[in-house]
Amino acid sequence: MIVDAIARSPSLVEKVCQRLAELARRDQKEDDGWLPTERELSTQMGVSRSVVREAMKRLEMQGLLEIRQGIGIKTVDKLHKPMSSAMELLVPDEEERLRQLVQIRLVLEPENARRVAEQATSTQLVKLQAVHQRLIAAKDSATAVAADIEFHCGIATASGNQIAALLMVSLCDLLRASLMRGYSLVTTESAIREHGLILQAILERNASAAARAMSRHIETTRSELHLKPRRVKAAVASNKGRGR
Repeated sequence: MIVDAIARSPSLVEKVCQRLAELARRDQKEDDGWLPTERELSTQMGVSRSVVREAMKRLEMQGLLEIRQGIGIKTVDKLHKPMSSAMELLVPDEEERLRQLVQIRLVLEPENARRVAEQATSTQLVKLQAVHQRLIAAKDSATAVAADIEFHCGIATASGNQIAALLMVSLCDLLRASLMRGYSLVTTESAIREHGLILQAILERNASAAARAMSRHIETTRSELHLKPRRVKAAVASNKGRGR
């Protein structure tokens, strides 16, 4: 006999999580980022402080809230943090992590650049130009890395795909290590030149050229980091000599 699963209603903590997430997102846009105190939230929502506390802990783990003891509850934008940490645990070897990072960037970023060329607003284009100028003017590797990351994340955000933007921000923690390693080996000249080509294609609204320029840029990064494709060892059949 097959018994249909019983649909589970959201728990009280889950409902409070949803409400706090709504408040946090609204507060990011309209206010200073600080939420009411735990006591005030408990009174306003009509639930116990323990329920509010558990909901806040969950949202803090997800990167939406930051609980500052003795100060208050701050809305933050760190939704990428759990994913970044998971990536480091999943692939602990740094070189292999960078190798896989380049692989996923080749899938994700050319499409981001294509979409930006097709639909970016004038405000978004101005921001990308300003970021590129900061890379050109960078006097040290830390400033260059910050501008480089902002350029790639800015393109992801301007693509209009929120999931792609979140993925790119999540990759930025790993990308930072990649860029620090890259800028220790080469100058910023190739990044400036290739970012310029990507930006030029975007400004010209040439989607295919923007995608190609981004692909070439990431391939250059792979080359500069000396990340050779991983060799896959051929499997040796256990029943050697059979199956001829």
